[in-house]
Amino acid sequence: MKKFIEIDPFATQLVAARKRAKLLCQQLNALGADQHKARRPIYQALFGKVTKAYIEPNFFCDYGSNIFLGDSFYANHNCVILDAGEVHIGDRVMFGPQVQIYATTHSLDPIERASGKELCAAIVIGDDCWIGGGAIILAGVTIGKGSVIGAGSVVTQDIPEGVVAVGNPCRVIKNCR
Repeated sequence: MKKFIEIDPFATQLVAARKRAKLLCQQLNALGADQHKARRPIYQALFGKVTKAYIEPNFFCDYGSNIFLGDSFYANHNCVILDAGEVHIGDRVMFGPQVQIYATTHSLDPIERASGKELCAAIVIGDDCWIGGGAIILAGVTIGKGSVIGAGSVVTQDIPEGVVAVGNPCRVIKNCR
């Protein structure tokens, strides 16, 4: 069972943190494709951890500080990471265009949902994964190292290492080797 943490997104410090992240994302997205050196300080200011990364425009996140990127991370165009919960991405991970990572969700109960509280749970993507274009990864999911997630998949549960998984909901269809 996934462990969700409840947060109040209207808390003053969270509102300020989101505003800071939005401004950094705007700066990042305004840079030219050849401005590699100018990207690094923005990555350093935005993310909880980053060594070597390249993120195509446009990129959007809620906080940035809850995103921990491994070495040689690549994200194609229009990546969205909602990081109210921590998002840990391993080394040499590649995202296709329009990949969406949602470490936050809302209660299924309409009365609880109306309170404005959010639920969040960490997402972990292991080393050497490839996440196909348009894939959506939901809160609390772990994807094992070396796995491939097919384009357009919706990942609602953990995926073991070294497999190809596709579909909605995402299911393992074969081993990578």
